[in-house]
Amino acid sequence: MKKLSLCIFTLIISISLFAQDTEYKFTDEIRLGTTCVKDQYASGTCWSFSTLSFFESEIERKGVKDVPDLSEMFIVRHCYADKAERYVRLHGELNFGAGGGFIDIPYVTKKYGLVPEEAYTGLEYGTDNHIHGELDAVLKAYVDAVIKNKNKKLSTAWLDGLNGILDAYLGEYPTTFDYKGKEYTPRTFADEVTTLNPDDYISLTSYSHHDFYSPFAIEVQDNWLWASSYNLPLDEFIQVFDYALENGYTIAWGADVSEEFFSYRAGVAVVPDFNIKEMSDTERSKWEKGTKQEKYNLNKPGKEKVITQEMRQEDYDNYKTTDDHGMQIVGKAKDQNGTKYYIVKNSWNTSNLYKGYFYASEAYVMFKTMNILIHKDGVPKKLKKKLGIK
Repeated sequence: MKKLSLCIFTLIISISLFAQDTEYKFTDEIRLGTTCVKDQYASGTCWSFSTLSFFESEIERKGVKDVPDLSEMFIVRHCYADKAERYVRLHGELNFGAGGGFIDIPYVTKKYGLVPEEAYTGLEYGTDNHIHGELDAVLKAYVDAVIKNKNKKLSTAWLDGLNGILDAYLGEYPTTFDYKGKEYTPRTFADEVTTLNPDDYISLTSYSHHDFYSPFAIEVQDNWLWASSYNLPLDEFIQVFDYALENGYTIAWGADVSEEFFSYRAGVAVVPDFNIKEMSDTERSKWEKGTKQEKYNLNKPGKEKVITQEMRQEDYDNYKTTDDHGMQIVGKAKDQNGTKYYIVKNSWNTSNLYKGYFYASEAYVMFKTMNILIHKDGVPKKLKKKLGIK
């Protein structure tokens, strides 16, 4: 989940561009509780924003009335430090960058705790928003220099130096802080205020190059923890989405949003049912001259492709489905034709047609989902049994 061009999307689009004349008419059927939409701005940290949004919904689901605003940069800081240690140990044979995965958040929560936004904003470099281009470049150059150093032996200072960079840009690690008149550590805050158990959260996916009903580490660059996801056939995978939402569980959703038929501007993601190869020369010429909205009928609902396990696998194998972006699925809806959609909360601010949300069709979700993070009780009991989850 790392495409910086997607992460700075809100910087280059103004609300005047959005399709106010959309013919989509959505009826929300389920819309679960969420906190306000945040803005990752010019940082490749969607994985932290989306998962903490999901965690905040989990806190609300558990009955906490005053849900804390959790610090995304606390997660980012710890992941960068731990990723650097692994990168150096592997002599640079690991992706080292701004990206990450959903499982990084339970990992940090379990190992280090959590803190509220007010205790750690991560903005110590002269801006009001997250702009990480310089930070990302400096950290990468630093760890590469550590690996390539002429001493032929690591110094005892390199990790302190890395933490010095993180302190300068994101701020010193908060060992204690006040929250609502009480002093906490990251550990006590996670345990007493959020009451979340990191071991309750599991990753699920659906790919046929590994055995179904068994866990495997998804082969994407940002899976630096080599974390495993449980593998389900597509028909059962999509059952989890509906069961979870119908039973009050939101979903952290990792998907490819670089497709031409994804339009944050129009607030929809669909899989139009047409084949360019089958067009006549005249039809293709006309199609190629159209705008994105016109080409894919993104201003009005239409027929979509029927998604199969084979289609998912083919696009994954050929790099057409990539580890783009982390978001949160918070509900279900239907358009005027009865087509099912999932309601998605994004982290690109609120300057789009649906104020930071969009609607992804069931076909799109089945086709372009990489993996999800979910509370294990959001999985149907019969599937938990098949997966060996207690």
